[in-house]
Amino acid sequence: MDNHFSNAQRAEVLTQALPYIKRYNGKIVVVKYGGNAMINEQLKQQVMEDIALLWLIGVKVVLVHGGGPEINETMKKLGKEAVFVDGLRVTDKETVDIVQMVLAGKVNKTLVNLLQMKGGHAVGVSGIDGGIIEARVKDDRLGYVGEITKIRTQPITDLLEKNYIPVVSTVASDREGNTYNINGDTAAAYIAGALGAERLIMMTDIAGILHDKDDPSTLIPELTISQARALYDEGVISGGMIPKVDCCIEAIHKGVQNVIIMDGRVPHSILMEILTDEGAGTMVTGD
Repeated sequence: MDNHFSNAQRAEVLTQALPYIKRYNGKIVVVKYGGNAMINEQLKQQVMEDIALLWLIGVKVVLVHGGGPEINETMKKLGKEAVFVDGLRVTDKETVDIVQMVLAGKVNKTLVNLLQMKGGHAVGVSGIDGGIIEARVKDDRLGYVGEITKIRTQPITDLLEKNYIPVVSTVASDREGNTYNINGDTAAAYIAGALGAERLIMMTDIAGILHDKDDPSTLIPELTISQARALYDEGVISGGMIPKVDCCIEAIHKGVQNVIIMDGRVPHSILMEILTDEGAGTMVTGD
């Protein structure tokens, strides 16, 4: 922290956060974490600090994570070529084994370890554990890419009640015991909805929804679902942003109060979003 910051100023900052601490104390906040915020080691440390701090002030944080870049790296090391159809990764039996190994193993345990180093108590689970995420084949051309058919929240709520931070990796299974790779944003939306979360925070590598995708100053701070649909028609929400906003709308339909799309590359953006007037990114709300 900046040493020019006096103790009185620090105390002032804390008192300004008080109404927000009261508002979120005991409430469930789901954080979807992945992409570039995960690659940069310093950022990863800060995100884990933010989550541990929220947990320490009584927010029930559920961390849902992907790990695309780590999967790509491991596939490359194993000499396996990534194949995509319509922008979605084709996942054969060997690839889904790699996905499970990387997400439920390496990435999940790394995050649990970091959270514990920052003073949080965390337990890592995959969507397979306790049948948290049940899925079926989404599209035969994609192999073991799953479409969610059911969410069981009990294992997550049990961990929250025992005062742990659940860290959930987005692999799933079906009743025949097949394993599926699940899109991280979709999994976070379904989990947040099933938990009736106060808020879902989607960490991405852009500032939020922009009127002009090349100009960060055109950030749209707040949107209703119907305004978002109008922006689809205008072509403002396009490309990779479409599935993200679809997930926001899905989460709200499933019972989440509001969803934030924010830039995970900005240090401490989670704390700015939850504990200040300013907020960060774009908030999507129901009509």
